[in-house]
Amino acid sequence: MKYVRLVALILVVQSCNTKVSIEKDGKTSIGEDLTAQLEDRELSQEFKDYWYSGTAEISSYELSQARYGEMREGSAVMIFVTEPFDKNNQIKADQNQPSNRPVLKLNATRNFNTGIYPYRIMSSTFLPLDKKDNAVKIATSIQEWCGHTYMQLNQGGAHYDVILHSYFQSEGNKKFKVANVFTENQLAIQLRLNPKEMPVGELQMIPSTEYLRLKHIPTKPYDVVAKLSEITDGYLYSVQFIELGRTIAFKTEKEFPFRILSWMDRYKDGATPMVSTGTLKKTITTPYWRQNSNKDAVMRDSLGL
Repeated sequence: MKYVRLVALILVVQSCNTKVSIEKDGKTSIGEDLTAQLEDRELSQEFKDYWYSGTAEISSYELSQARYGEMREGSAVMIFVTEPFDKNNQIKADQNQPSNRPVLKLNATRNFNTGIYPYRIMSSTFLPLDKKDNAVKIATSIQEWCGHTYMQLNQGGAHYDVILHSYFQSEGNKKFKVANVFTENQLAIQLRLNPKEMPVGELQMIPSTEYLRLKHIPTKPYDVVAKLSEITDGYLYSVQFIELGRTIAFKTEKEFPFRILSWMDRYKDGATPMVSTGTLKKTITTPYWRQNSNKDAVMRDSLGL
């Protein structure tokens, strides 16, 4: 199967006797009120030419998703686009304001069926481009025939403000706070900036909102060990969640714009260890928000959708 090569690479990385550098500030909370203290991001002209061209980058993936102890085949899409972010209202800015922050946004979707009924998952993650900051906002919705859930994290100082709406009574409608640390949702975006600058070693990380909701586990920072390896045709970034018995990994291109070529997520689904994977099919750059007429539907063919 296609994911076997990626899983094998992960096992090699984890078994290598290499020195792991420690992310000293991995457990330090940094928030929007500390923006002035954050280090500036240095964006190359190559980055600006690509990401500020007035288009979005859309990539389609062949999806193999573990659910209810079985593997499900489906499709996934990653849409990367730059936009201004209104930090006061925590939303995409409609007007130019001095307080706006530039972000690289990732809209990630997964579509697959479980027997008779479908699953539709979408998350939106906003990563600032002005400062070396954590994601300022993450929003995720899951729809399936039993009901739907919505989860949102907004950065607010040393913590994230979290809201959760769920059709599960045990989860219900909740508001709570969680420490502002590195988030799994921002990994795919941060890899696009420069894989060599990814945090490695022992740190804390909030699992992806998709995983939190599918597994119904507490929303909190978990201890992880992160590793980066340079391989023949790219970079491999893996994260091991110690307490969860879970390992995730992303493989990127070796050169800019560092597209995500594949990913994997290995954990127990039920009593069985299973591996969910995504493998790149097609990539296009286009202003998709203008292409909403019936005649534009043929563009889906170029993504293999």
